[in-house]
Amino acid sequence: MKFLVTGANGFVGRSLCAELLRQGYAIRAAVRSGNARIDHAEQAIVGPIGAKTDWTDALRGVDVVIHLAARVHVMRETAGDPLAEFLEVNLHGTENLARQAARAGVRRLVYVSSIKVNGESTKGQPFSESDNPDPQGPYAVSKWQAEQVLHRVAKETGLEVVIVRPPLVYGPGVKGNFAQMLKVLSSGIPLPLSAVNNLRSLIYVENLIDALIVCAMQPDAAGKTYLVSDGEDISTPDLLRHMGDAMGHPARLFPLPHGLLRLGGMLFGKAEQVERLLGSLRVDSGKIRRELGWQPPYTLEQGLHATAAAFAADR
Repeated sequence: MKFLVTGANGFVGRSLCAELLRQGYAIRAAVRSGNARIDHAEQAIVGPIGAKTDWTDALRGVDVVIHLAARVHVMRETAGDPLAEFLEVNLHGTENLARQAARAGVRRLVYVSSIKVNGESTKGQPFSESDNPDPQGPYAVSKWQAEQVLHRVAKETGLEVVIVRPPLVYGPGVKGNFAQMLKVLSSGIPLPLSAVNNLRSLIYVENLIDALIVCAMQPDAAGKTYLVSDGEDISTPDLLRHMGDAMGHPARLFPLPHGLLRLGGMLFGKAEQVERLLGSLRVDSGKIRRELGWQPPYTLEQGLHATAAAFAADR
């Protein structure tokens, strides 16, 4: 069996390629340019992803595509028309890939979407696959529209499609807000978050990779959508304490009213980041466990410790 992994040079893609190779699968790593190198993997340079990308060479002889490549959510958007930019890559680029894959004889496409299709936060019950989608913002809208078009392509061509919606992915080498949190913790700066009482679901990168491979291989996954997580929710203060202890820099936390935190977020242009620290986002991953027998191979504690240890080692 041969896999094509798009976005192979990214945070999840590199680890996925390494694990597929370790398990003995043949893979082709799709990258934008020749500057990206994936060890021990055949590579296909596809350039920018969009409606006109030519996937012919990349898809030759491929049985399963795992589609990670995407225009990701950014905190400081600079595009004049963000929705159009997201749609070109995440919607039109995905449809183009799926239709070419079907014509090339690919059996299955596993699409990595986002929990943001469900919404930005939970109040009470965790998100599940049966929820009415509530995408907010161009990134989430583009992911939801891509899911819909993939189901249409599957119906028209017979291509098997599996959709996976992860929450925040973390692990050694993580970037973005999670990396920024680690930097702040290592600096010893006191944080006004000890009074936060929320719960958030996360997924360790190795757990996500395991779920993606299961979705690629299990016959019963065809046509399904799955929410995945580590299966253990954690509050923001407990997350900071776990990571600080693992790095040898205990978190220094003190309480501050949520209203003042939100005001500060608005004044400094960090309202979205503050809401993530204060709000809850819980995921029910029971469906993939029941239907496919999937269990995350690593606990939340193991994933956090590995992430913190890797960060500390790189300092």
